Amino acid sequence: MFLTDEELGKITAFRRELHQKPEVSGDEAQTALRLKEELSLTGPDSVVTGIGGYGLAAVYVGAEPGPTVLIRAELDGLPIQEISDVAYRSTVPGRGHLCGHDGHMAILMALAKGLGRDRPARGRAILMFQPAEENGAGAAAVLADPKFAALVPDMSVSLHNFPGVRLGHVLLREGPVNCASRGMKIVLRGKTSHASNPEQGIAPTFAMARLLDGLAALGNNGPLGPDYSLVTVTHARLGEPAFGISPGEAQIWATLRTLTDEAMATLVSRAEELVETEARAGQLQVDISYEDVFRQCCNSAEAVVQLRRALDEEGVSHDAVNSLLPMKASEDFGLFRTVAPAAMFFLGAGEDHPRLHNPDYDFPDALIAIGARVFMRVIRNMLG
Repeated sequence: MFLTDEELGKITAFRRELHQKPEVSGDEAQTALRLKEELSLTGPDSVVTGIGGYGLAAVYVGAEPGPTVLIRAELDGLPIQEISDVAYRSTVPGRGHLCGHDGHMAILMALAKGLGRDRPARGRAILMFQPAEENGAGAAAVLADPKFAALVPDMSVSLHNFPGVRLGHVLLREGPVNCASRGMKIVLRGKTSHASNPEQGIAPTFAMARLLDGLAALGNNGPLGPDYSLVTVTHARLGEPAFGISPGEAQIWATLRTLTDEAMATLVSRAEELVETEARAGQLQVDISYEDVFRQCCNSAEAVVQLRRALDEEGVSHDAVNSLLPMKASEDFGLFRTVAPAAMFFLGAGEDHPRLHNPDYDFPDALIAIGARVFMRVIRNMLG
């Protein structure tokens, strides 16, 4: 390890500090400020702030020209109440770092310590702390930000901790690793009437009932191949909670999920056609909007080669064939592949560890050193 035990202990304490003060997507102001303070102590050549919201990037420049390698972590926590009994549990009601982004940030902070002391021989190493991963908005905002033009990498790599896999073991494969998904919000509008005379209004009741079944039927929930699709109705509301009113409005929220972006385009088209058909039949107005939009996450071959080499040289066990990959969950890191080769590996958090987004989840501190070693090896292999 390129850090002393004392330095690693301080990084662990920093991770636990972050754990106590989670901020949700788009509200990571204090997290970003604290990171900037800590990064400044490592002497980066520059720290770019306010990227895509509260994102920030620390840049470490080598003496000679060369490629740019970007390592990415996430800033945001979740709107979930933590129930852990650890001494450093969240102090913010209804908020928790229950996906491990505090640990991912700590790994990059370990890299900052090492790079500040020993610059790459050439090129640039960029530590990208990205906002708003949990709602799918962050990566797109970072890439669209004019500040990112000066940071465009030749390769991007990232990791995510993975409960259900033995501690420290890595899953890494070329090709699709996370599904595309998006939240579809449907609003049906008719006209209210007195409950005693529903014929005097236009109620969305029956259209809503048909859509609840019809939307779910669009998905096959089959094997995770090119034709995989899943539609999950997550919320529905009809009218107001009153006995005297025949409803005039209904809402349906559904999550659409596919393995590929191409399949998502097809599923979106089919879902919109179904909704519009039911709205016309029921003489209803309809509004369709989308939130939490995630593109597919697909690992580039070139980036996988670099990660495998680093894993082998650091003696970290790994495999490519596993029933857990690709996974149905989504991850917005896939967008970084649109500007350069990119890949993410999945670092085991323990076979019996609480799962991601569980209220009792906590990032295993033992993973900080492993993740940092792998990333530093990638940087040294590519930049010297």
